[in-house]
Amino acid sequence: MSSFRSLSGTTIEILHIVAGLVAAVAMTWAAAWSYPLGWDVIWWCGAAAMVATVAMGLRPLRRAQRQDRLAREKTA
Repeated sequence: MSSFRSLSGTTIEILHIVAGLVAAVAMTWAAAWSYPLGWDVIWWCGAAAMVATVAMGLRPLRRAQRQDRLAREKTA
């Protein structure tokens, strides 16, 4: 079993994006369930939040990929 310290920065950033998407889906589902009349609008807003989550995660993901690549080149 590996610890979190052995995970690469890229893996951690991907996990952050996935966690954000899971949270957005859960909150959107709960909101749509609790207010069925606004189901379509709620899901459109939720989709926008999911797109924003991915967009905000791209820069940190690229930075982590660059740092992982430099670390691999340094050890090689």
